[in-house]
Amino acid sequence: MTTLLDQARKGSRLLYGFVAKRPLHAIVQVSNRCNLTCGFCSFWENPARKSDEMTVADFVTLSGKLAQAGSMVVSIEGGEPTMRGDLVEIVEAFARHHHPLMATNGWFMTPELAQRLWDAGLDTCGVSIDYPDARHDAYRGKPGTLDAARRAIDVLRDRAPRGAGQVFVMTVVMHDNVDDLRALLELSREHGVRHQVTVISTVGAGRHVRAQHRPAVGAGARLLELKREFPHLVSFTGYLEGIDDFLAGKPHARCWAGERFLNIDHLGDVSPCIEKLHLRAGNLLREPWSVVAARLAALDEPKHCNDCWTSCRGFVEQMSGFPQLRAWREFFDDFVRTA
Repeated sequence: MTTLLDQARKGSRLLYGFVAKRPLHAIVQVSNRCNLTCGFCSFWENPARKSDEMTVADFVTLSGKLAQAGSMVVSIEGGEPTMRGDLVEIVEAFARHHHPLMATNGWFMTPELAQRLWDAGLDTCGVSIDYPDARHDAYRGKPGTLDAARRAIDVLRDRAPRGAGQVFVMTVVMHDNVDDLRALLELSREHGVRHQVTVISTVGAGRHVRAQHRPAVGAGARLLELKREFPHLVSFTGYLEGIDDFLAGKPHARCWAGERFLNIDHLGDVSPCIEKLHLRAGNLLREPWSVVAARLAALDEPKHCNDCWTSCRGFVEQMSGFPQLRAWREFFDDFVRTA
């Protein structure tokens, strides 16, 4: 179990990483298996065998090597991470040095699992909900998905050791749910949890365009208006301000993928982000962190990339470069004090 002293130690190392321009965020796909068939994802079409996935010992190794760069926000994702029977031990491995966040569709969440995950050191957990009605089930490919997600929110919230601020709804903003954003925010407010958004990514490995695509210009302005009305929408203001420019095709500042952000797939292969899996920088199970980090930093393609405007890019961009006082204030107010 993570103690308050552990939290303080890791927190100080994370803050040092902000100032020292070290990596801030790592996404780890602990599995690419999933029980759903979401229209904007293709991981479920190419599931790995359980026997090919990394072991708990492998994740202990990964956690230790990442710690050489400092404490990071480590997003435990998939596929669906709760399909792994050893998920609690995986969270525990990353909690030793880092701040583990988990993303789930909520299908397999139970009171017992939620309690064990929090006890293992999970910092925050996001439950995916993209539509406030039966369309969520339709686009995720299984009846009952929305009900399962709402149950998972309550189960996680009621057992969160530091309160409901550790739980949030994550919504992928797409062309056909912009008009539902208010209803979705009312849903998360009803459950008493926070809410974050991310603009759909339609390029790169693991992404697929079937029925959903990017929203029209104006989605960012609508979200900024909703953020003023719904304080529990905790996506960075600066991130929301950049949405309409991205949708209009205006280039953004350099992307920090590979330098302050990285992706590790279910085999331990490292790339700058989930959209750039073809830019493989090595395998962190077999190679030293220093070697992999140097290769990542040397990659030129991500620095000029404007293919996506996902929340993971937004988080790192807001917390990188010249200190942005508003972003730092929002980070402490919305994340540190509630997590």
